Amino acid sequence: MSVDDVMSRMNPLVQGVLRAPGLHWVLSPFLMLVTVTGRRSGRRYTIPVGYQLRGDDVTVLVSEARKKQWWRNYTEPRPVEVFLRGRARRGEAALVLPATGDDYRERVEYALRRVPGLGGVFGVEFDRRAGLSAEQVEKLAEEIAVVRIDLERGSR
Repeated sequence: MSVDDVMSRMNPLVQGVLRAPGLHWVLSPFLMLVTVTGRRSGRRYTIPVGYQLRGDDVTVLVSEARKKQWWRNYTEPRPVEVFLRGRARRGEAALVLPATGDDYRERVEYALRRVPGLGGVFGVEFDRRAGLSAEQVEKLAEEIAVVRIDLERGSR
């Protein structure tokens, strides 16, 4: 059984914990729920994802992006719903491409600085002082997608 299979089977349990008023605090510092509406199918589905939060700006690093589909719905900015730290929120999600300048690098570096060992998960040795090299950014771009979510203030 692959890691993805295990995670898929655990998704209902994780969703339950994240939605439980008295329990969400156990996982919500690291995980949130994203409700995605397929741009072609219109189908809605909710998945737990890891995130980094700065104010109303959320970054999601999608590991093994080639194997996952949900993030492809945000090649153009689109509305998204999240359940973050016990609250339903709305926002706009968009894919951050490595070629768009420093935004991709900055978002990945921020996550790597905040979560020790995350570089190893993505197969790069991250030096907090030096940051990511151009080669590392190129390697990461092959493995992870970066989705930016701008939350609407005061949304419920």
